[in-house]
Amino acid sequence: MDFLRLLEKIRNPVFDFIFSLVTKLGEETVFMAVAIIIFWCFSKKDGYYILSVGFIGTILNQFLKLLFRIPRPWVLDPDFSIVESARAEATGYSFPSGHTQSSVGTFGSVAYIFKQKWVKIVAIVICVLVPFSRMYLGVHTPLDVLVSVGIALALIFLVKPIFDKAEKNPKILYIFFGAMFLVSLIFLLFVCFFNFPSDIDPHNYESGLKNACTLLGATLGFLIAYPIEVKFIKFETEGKWYVQLLKCAIGLGLVLAIKALLKPLFLLFLPAMVERVIRYAIIVIFSAVIWPLTFKHFRKLENLKKNS
Repeated sequence: MDFLRLLEKIRNPVFDFIFSLVTKLGEETVFMAVAIIIFWCFSKKDGYYILSVGFIGTILNQFLKLLFRIPRPWVLDPDFSIVESARAEATGYSFPSGHTQSSVGTFGSVAYIFKQKWVKIVAIVICVLVPFSRMYLGVHTPLDVLVSVGIALALIFLVKPIFDKAEKNPKILYIFFGAMFLVSLIFLLFVCFFNFPSDIDPHNYESGLKNACTLLGATLGFLIAYPIEVKFIKFETEGKWYVQLLKCAIGLGLVLAIKALLKPLFLLFLPAMVERVIRYAIIVIFSAVIWPLTFKHFRKLENLKKNS
C-alpha cells in the first residue's frame, strides 16, 4: 500500500485521463480484437496462440481470485482513494490483476511472434504501461500486478512450442483445445460447487461465475471451430491493405453486435449461465468459421482494382 499511496500523491487530471485510457488496453474487447485481427490477416496459428494464452491466463487468474479472495486496495484501507473512473471496471477480487494478465498476455505474445522492431517496442511499452496504470488508478497493488505479469510471461513461453509443433502435426491442437475445454469445465464446477466461506462477497462471486461461463463457451467454440476450419474452410490470411481493413472493420463490428445483441435475446428463454456459454461459443465459431467464408469475396475487390 505504501507504493500506491506514493502514486496517489502525484495524481493530477492529466495523468488520470492518460492512464484511464491506457488501462483500457487490458480489457476483454481489446484482447479479442488483437487476436482476431492476427487470426484473420496475419497467421491463423498465431491467432489461436494469442487466444489460448489469454484464455488459459484468465482461467488461472479467476481461480486465484476466488481462492485467495483478497479485497481491493480501497477496501483494505478505507482512507485510500482511487481514480473514480476506474471503479466501474474494477470488479471481482483484487489478486491477481485481470487487466494486467490480459494486456501482458496479449501484447507480450505480439512482441514474441512479430519480427518488426517497432511492433516489439510498442507491444512491450503497452506491457509496462497497463500494469502501471492499474496501480496508478489505485485498483491493484504491486503484488496483484507482478503475479499477473509472471503468469502471463510464463504462458507466453510455455504455450508457443505447442503451436510450433502443431504446424507439422495439427492433431496436437485437437488434444490441446480439448484439454482447454476440460480445464474450463473443471473451473466452472469449482466455482459452482466449492464450499466457499459464508462471507464471500456476492458481487465478486458473480464475477467469477460469469467468467467461468465465458471461458467454457469460448473453449467449446475452439473445440468445434478448429476441425471445421482445418478440414473445410482453409481460408487465406493474405490480402491487400484495403481488403484487410475492410474485412476486419466489418467482421469486428459483427462480432461486437453478436456479443451485445444475442444476450437479451437468449435470456428470454435460457438461464444466464447457459446463455453466456452459448453466446461465447457462437462468437468463436463465427470468428473462426463463418466470417472467414466471406474472405474469398473480399479478395475479388483486388481483382476489380487490377482490372479497372
